Amino acid sequence: MSDDSLIRLDEIADGASARVGGDGRTDHGLMILRRGGAIYVYANRCPHLSLPLDFKPGEFLDPDGELIQCSNHGAQFQVEDGVCVFGPCMGRDLEPVTVEVRDGAVYRVG
Repeated sequence: MSDDSLIRLDEIADGASARVGGDGRTDHGLMILRRGGAIYVYANRCPHLSLPLDFKPGEFLDPDGELIQCSNHGAQFQVEDGVCVFGPCMGRDLEPVTVEVRDGAVYRVG
């Protein structure tokens, strides 16, 4: 990327997810999920043990592609709001990141 965008929309397919940033040790980056024209971004950190959620880099969704699933203990979260709907994270949600889409790219706000 030649600008300060997180990702270009054409780099993430509808219904897919991606990971951006992170140092691989203490900062696990961000997860970006696309549903049609909507983009959802959360810190890549499970609220249960603060571990990264992805099974492989950028793969966050359950086998049906409907929920975000933690690779460490199977907790599941809604894509649209990060609310935990199953597992030891009940009552704790993913940390949302405010973004905006402009000129075909996703930018962090604030």
